[in-house]
Amino acid sequence: MDDVTTDAARIGALADPTRAALYEHVCAQRDAVGREAAASAVGVPPHVAKFQLDRLVEAGLLEVEFRRLSGRTGPGAGRPSKLYRRAAGTVAVSLPARRYDLAGHLLAQAIERSASGIPLPEAIADTAREEGARTGAAVTGDDRPELDRLGDVLAAHGYEPQRDDDRMLLANCPFDTLARDHTALVCSMNQSYVQGVADGLRCVHLRAALDPAPGRCCVTVAQADPASAA
Repeated sequence: MDDVTTDAARIGALADPTRAALYEHVCAQRDAVGREAAASAVGVPPHVAKFQLDRLVEAGLLEVEFRRLSGRTGPGAGRPSKLYRRAAGTVAVSLPARRYDLAGHLLAQAIERSASGIPLPEAIADTAREEGARTGAAVTGDDRPELDRLGDVLAAHGYEPQRDDDRMLLANCPFDTLARDHTALVCSMNQSYVQGVADGLRCVHLRAALDPAPGRCCVTVAQADPASAA
């Protein structure tokens, strides 16, 4: 199950109003919460709270710990209580897919690199292409045509590739809002990243180009002109 599907399932777990209320209550507390306290806070019986809290644990939204609330230890201190707290990590679902985390990562790395004197546009292009190459190089054992291989990798990263004869259009821009507000910088970074993915896949005949058009990503991919490839 991929990350987006997993996150969608987690958010689906909150469709039940009682479950959502329990989750919000647990998240609002500074310390882990027991089922009795949670049940009292949202006005449900303890057995209902336990069932719904455990469902949230199964969905990965809450974590469990066991601790004696009295602070006592040793014989006679009683059994530890089962307590719930919000799970670590971030849940995010966006349709169509957005990768602002990746954009932030690339831009932060580029800014650090530019501190050594490299012009920022060059640092962004180099950083994006290197990251894309690492993404592509992680995929092995595929001998299909280059556009098919590249399309599968870009699809997994939210680009929604579409074939248009001998070139590939990208129906979705994972950096959409940033690209609209900072077009030249982000679109250039995007082109470098896509070309890097092709490089990492050893798709030596493919070239990513800036070719903006309404309703799709500014980057397209096509077979390189034999003369330019040479």
